[in-house]
Amino acid sequence: MNKVYEIVRVEGRGFVKRRMLDMGLTPGVKVKIVRVAPLGDPLDIVVRGYNLSIRKNEASLVIVREVTR
Repeated sequence: MNKVYEIVRVEGRGFVKRRMLDMGLTPGVKVKIVRVAPLGDPLDIVVRGYNLSIRKNEASLVIVREVTR
């Protein structure tokens, strides 16, 4: 889980996409998954230096690529 990812794009439309972008999940930003709840929902991530919990279905709209160090 200590992998770093870069956001490639955010899919979806309307309110959900706007909300994701407003939370800082924008292309080019690096994110790190820090915890997955026991049943897989929600996911705790670090983005732009702050912690954020998002639902699994919302996370599926964020297309990422793994950053190699």
